[in-house]
Amino acid sequence: MGQNLKSGGRLRPVDLAREHGLSTQAVRNYEEAGILPAAARTPHGYRAYTPLHAGALRAFLALVPGHGHRTATSIMRAVNRDAVDEALHLVDESHAQLLDDRRTLRAVERALQDLDGTAGPGPGPGPESVPATGPGPRSGNTFIGPLSGKLGIRPATLRRWERAGLVHPLRDPGTGYRVYDEAAVRDARLTHQLRRGGYLLEQIAPLIAQVRAAGGPEPLAATLRDWHSRLSARGRAMLSGAAELEAYLRETEPRSAPDR
Repeated sequence: MGQNLKSGGRLRPVDLAREHGLSTQAVRNYEEAGILPAAARTPHGYRAYTPLHAGALRAFLALVPGHGHRTATSIMRAVNRDAVDEALHLVDESHAQLLDDRRTLRAVERALQDLDGTAGPGPGPGPESVPATGPGPRSGNTFIGPLSGKLGIRPATLRRWERAGLVHPLRDPGTGYRVYDEAAVRDARLTHQLRRGGYLLEQIAPLIAQVRAAGGPEPLAATLRDWHSRLSARGRAMLSGAAELEAYLRETEPRSAPDR
């Protein structure tokens, strides 16, 4: 690729830097990182950039918002060593991740909608459903038996979710039985919905953490709107990055000799 630089006029580091509000050192750093192709040198040792370098810088800066700095760097390095298929594979992986994030968001929204439309757990048989001695759970709380019966799962499943940190039941001070308050019931129901959607426990954990941090499903609505906005912004940034990358790829292609 180093032999395919389009001249079109010599550019100084400051010329590339000014267009994007960067320092000249940042431009040099990008070249050293392989984001820009290697620059030729003047007889006095100064870097001589070309419009091709300017196109590489525009492509990289356009890729960063949609793909992140690390992936954008890997894409440009691949292009600059003529590994275009590798670069396009990295682009495809970012798009696949964005699609997966959209699916996760939809799963969370569906799970929260199901929470809104499902009645709280009622009484039912099962181990630890009622303690043999001591006070019962406070109003709105329940034991493992009624909760597992309401969800249609085994009590052992709730215990496994507890070990995974997805559900945090309290303990009855008199009996030591698990007591699920409203927050624990909510987390159990949300975990159940996501498991039915095919999500693994390690995938569910950060979603449960978001619900807890927001203070419940209702305050999470603002977080979900922001999540939508950020995914849309990433999608549009990927479109912009793709346009600049395609322009740069066209510039790197060898020009055919004119017919005689």
